[in-house]
Amino acid sequence: MSPVPVSYEVRVADGPADREACFAVRKQVFVVEQGVPEDLEYDAYDAEAVHVLAERDDGVPLGAGRLLYGRAAAGKTGGEPGVGSLGRLAVVAEARGLGVGVALVRAVEEAARERGLTAVDLGAQTHALGFYARLGYEAYGPEFPDAGIPHRAMRRRL
Repeated sequence: MSPVPVSYEVRVADGPADREACFAVRKQVFVVEQGVPEDLEYDAYDAEAVHVLAERDDGVPLGAGRLLYGRAAAGKTGGEPGVGSLGRLAVVAEARGLGVGVALVRAVEEAARERGLTAVDLGAQTHALGFYARLGYEAYGPEFPDAGIPHRAMRRRL
């Protein structure tokens, strides 16, 4: 059965209420569904990150993601200048298959371009490699565990 079309918008989170909506999506997807410990899901990078939020027209949050850049991205990208780090991409179960994930990735990429970045790295859960590959990301390096979940590093030049 195909998902029912839903009207939504994706934008950079603006203010505490938007950030809390992003965190609520992440909690539902990563902590509740995937069993990631809450103390691993939220980190010091959240304070410096650019968060993106997908919301239905009625304000119900559907998805979230974040961009780390500058000092915040250095630990994730090996300190390579001009490279940001896309992370914490999450879409609630009822919104999967609607294009929300693609829209969130593109919003993070646009935020990266606006900050002068030339590439975006990410650590993809291995089940999501195909999703990111379809969006132009290329895997590199060995598989690694993150919160007990297998991942691979991927990059896309902007």
